[in-house]
Amino acid sequence: MEGLTSFLENNSIYIVLIIVLIVWGGIFTFLTNTDKRLKKIEKELEAE
Repeated sequence: MEGLTSFLENNSIYIVLIIVLIVWGGIFTFLTNTDKRLKKIEKELEAE
């Protein structure tokens, strides 16, 4: 357990960077999927 603690203390900036990148990736994926759904709905409305 001591090795894990020292690893986290010495590399905390990289861990924060990884977490931030994962969050931004999730936001990007969510927005991309939402855009695709909106385009599909717009096409359906234009067809009517």
